[in-house]
Amino acid sequence: MKVTQEKLPDSRIGLEIEIPGEKSQNTYDTVVKNLARTANIPGFRKGKVPRQILLQRLGSSYVKAATLEELLQTSIKDAISQEKIESLGSPSLRSNFEELVQSFIPGVPLTVSIAVDVPPTVTLGELENLTVQAEETLYDPQQVEDWLEERREAQATLIPVEDRPAALGDVAIVDYQAYRLLETGERGEAIDEIHGTDFKVELEEGRFVTGIVEGITGMALDENKDVEASFPEDYPLEAVAGDTVIFNVTLKEIKAKELPELDDDFADEVSDYTTLAELRESLEKRYQEEAADKTKASIHDAILKELVKVCSVDLPDTLIQEETGRVLTQTAMQMEQMGLDVRRLFTEEMIPQLRENARPEAIERLQQSLILLEIAKIHAIQPDPEALQTRIDEVRTQFKGQAIDETKLQTVITEEMTQTQVLDWLQEKVTVELVPLGTLTAAEAEEDVTTLEAEVTETADAALATEAV
Repeated sequence: MKVTQEKLPDSRIGLEIEIPGEKSQNTYDTVVKNLARTANIPGFRKGKVPRQILLQRLGSSYVKAATLEELLQTSIKDAISQEKIESLGSPSLRSNFEELVQSFIPGVPLTVSIAVDVPPTVTLGELENLTVQAEETLYDPQQVEDWLEERREAQATLIPVEDRPAALGDVAIVDYQAYRLLETGERGEAIDEIHGTDFKVELEEGRFVTGIVEGITGMALDENKDVEASFPEDYPLEAVAGDTVIFNVTLKEIKAKELPELDDDFADEVSDYTTLAELRESLEKRYQEEAADKTKASIHDAILKELVKVCSVDLPDTLIQEETGRVLTQTAMQMEQMGLDVRRLFTEEMIPQLRENARPEAIERLQQSLILLEIAKIHAIQPDPEALQTRIDEVRTQFKGQAIDETKLQTVITEEMTQTQVLDWLQEKVTVELVPLGTLTAAEAEEDVTTLEAEVTETADAALATEAV
């Protein structure tokens, strides 16, 4: 069978397949025989329908279309095998099927055109002289002090107070009822959803809705007082979101916090360390490592973005569609973990738009992954076998009791560790300019705003143009 190849964009190959006349005739005869055995023609028993009657009743176009479907299925499979093409997904017909039916003559050679997706081609650019900017996360010793203070707060003993008003830092026990705020400044109707008895309020700035802590601070024991409080626009209870209401508050108890001493006993109580010095050293090491990891992640992210600029990847739509599905699946899982109902967003009507929105991220992820794997291939970078097996065992333990595709698990973990090693290798070769934390994030946010403004302007211009017409 004669097959002519043509390279197409987006990692596709076009095949022009010339189907011999003998094969078309044999397939046609076979299809007619099969139809004669199965066709239900009034006045004839199955398998006993004369050929001419069969063709008249079913119609020439129907029989030729059935023959073509059979011819295309076998011929495309044979052509791909003959040319030793590693195809991805299902081939697509480039020829017009209806035109093929009209021109098809049994016994006469037939030429059809198809396209197949093939594995992507990665072209690496210049990697030796790359320069990237990344945000540097510095270790802040205050993180250690904050951690220790939080644990002291958690271990605090509450001491009843009767000889002074409530002050910041205290814990207040209150009864309260919320009311609508009238234009006169007086109470309106009670808000049934917002009331409480023996409710504990930690008097710290920024706690609860604006106004509550400020209003309770300075109250005397057993005092009853009206306090105005303002709810944010995004407050979960829609009935009061964005509103200012009146809280009628009765202060029933005042308790002062008595914090434990910051000593070895405290360290032994809140950690696995027996001395405060050991605990501090452990915390310092942890926060230093976290800062280093965040800086490294920023460098790796910058390298990935630069690689996409200097390298090119010819991506087939088959892989893009698969990766888009993975992006949506991960998004749905994250939404579920946040307690959101994914069924309200992932409706049949919304799926096409969601896939379109996820497509750019899918393309970028594929580009980055394939570029890293190509670099690994060229420079023989691969994970340490022992470290690889350890990581596989860790993941297998996490999913213990669940069905696991061991081959896929091996592939995914190997690729992940390989990509990380490539990024570490590149980090040693590229020039990295570290900038203060937030510098690049702020620039990206400003760029996003500029882009949004441009899109809004473009939309408005288009609307005005439509109105003018």
